Amino acid sequence: MLCQSFVPINKAEHLIKAFNCGKPEMNQFLSRFAIKHAKSGLSRTLVLTVDEPVAGKRPIASYYTLAASTVCQYEIPTTQSLPRYPVPVALLCRLAVDVNYQAIGLGEKSLISALRHTVRLCDEGLPVYGLILDVLDEDALKFYQRFDFFHSFTDDPMRLFSPMNVLRKI
Repeated sequence: MLCQSFVPINKAEHLIKAFNCGKPEMNQFLSRFAIKHAKSGLSRTLVLTVDEPVAGKRPIASYYTLAASTVCQYEIPTTQSLPRYPVPVALLCRLAVDVNYQAIGLGEKSLISALRHTVRLCDEGLPVYGLILDVLDEDALKFYQRFDFFHSFTDDPMRLFSPMNVLRKI
């Protein structure tokens, strides 16, 4: 049984190294860099765990990582007039589901949680114009293309964008 909400990653509570989404670079980020980046203030990783501890730690079913970033205004697909200096955005750095929990809708749940988390952060004082994500591969692109609120960012189909006013409706 899965826990109900995402929580910040914690090596004392979570079985991090057992996570396997089938993408080595995503597994490696979680096991080697997620906690280091959080301590450094570079990004924040949240996990959804299984409610059945193994050796005193909860296995991770899914995770996502958020960070702050900026982009040039001319890169953003919008008709709105934006300032010429870099525009603040949230960056969905990572999103992955363990192979044992794929094909049950957990990817969608994780994405919606990440997007709602971004809206909360914005409402609580981290102003961002929208959210961008760099798509890992063609499989991930097919997943994100199922949602009509993402648009290609500039000329790169592997970089997607959604404005905050759209995210607020999710």
